[in-house]
Amino acid sequence: MGKSDLPSATDAPDRVRTITDLARIAGVSPGTVSRALSGNSLVNARTREKIEAIAREHGFRPNQMASKLRRQKTGVIGVAIPLGHDVRQQISDTFFMTLLGYLADELTEKGYDLMLRRVIPAQDEDWLDRFIGSGMIDGVIVIGQSDQFERIENVADGYLPMVVWGNHQEGQRHCVVGTDNRLGGKLAAERLIAAGAGSLAFLGDTQPVEFAARFAGAREVAERMGVPIQALPTHLSVDRMTLEVAEHLEAILGECDGIFAATDTMAVACLKELRERSIPVPASMRIVGFDDLPISSHTVPPLTTVRQDIAAGAKGIVDLLLRRLEGDDTESLVLPPHLIARATA
Repeated sequence: MGKSDLPSATDAPDRVRTITDLARIAGVSPGTVSRALSGNSLVNARTREKIEAIAREHGFRPNQMASKLRRQKTGVIGVAIPLGHDVRQQISDTFFMTLLGYLADELTEKGYDLMLRRVIPAQDEDWLDRFIGSGMIDGVIVIGQSDQFERIENVADGYLPMVVWGNHQEGQRHCVVGTDNRLGGKLAAERLIAAGAGSLAFLGDTQPVEFAARFAGAREVAERMGVPIQALPTHLSVDRMTLEVAEHLEAILGECDGIFAATDTMAVACLKELRERSIPVPASMRIVGFDDLPISSHTVPPLTTVRQDIAAGAKGIVDLLLRRLEGDDTESLVLPPHLIARATA
């Protein structure tokens, strides 16, 4: 949204010159106002009538050029990566780059360009509405639910062409493509215990929906088999991760002999720290990662991990999004995880 769209500091509180002003009075997001005034049937009738009434009352007319642009096809799909859980994480993260590569391949093949946004929700609460209402994209892909689950749910109520890479929960309203993370957590814990681990640690932040599901699955198996398990919060930004992994290992060595890392990147950091301490893997410490990124087969020793099929996920995201652009209210797609047994457990 450009400077001309922002309300002037000298405007009266009830002056309506922009969509943002109207949204403030109506108590909704600018994106909802934009969709309501363009006649989008996905905005419920009561909300649309309320917004139209306020617009008439204040003599508001939306920018005609912007409205025209929103009605046209842009040939661009927006990809947003919300980082509410860890604002220092970078898009250069190996998982993001792997998924983005597959998405770019799929979108290009279907004739679409890609517009990428790294989002810090604390700095822009309406990040998703702004992106959708910008008039620059035909649809949106969100990579990761982070701590933005409810915001994504609210947008899904009035916006159809959106697909999210993330964890599926029973009853949720937004369309998701992703791995069965809870089952993946179960596979990881079962492997560690079968390999002889008598006490487990989960490395990762259990606030994001996907990681919470992975930990829940591992904890279910551990409790059923009478094996203690603890969660050790670990950031995904490399600078924090390295320090936190070192601190965690100092705290658990001697009492824990099995680590389930929430990502392969964390597992690789564990291997590095253990090697520097001359602690043999898997003789003294077993490790299982998650993702099966290309690096996992090249570590020393090669990493046992839970594979999520990122290539199939990217294809599923694009296929579902294109169907949604045609008006099809699609179901979510949950992919099965697979344990890739290598040498660390």
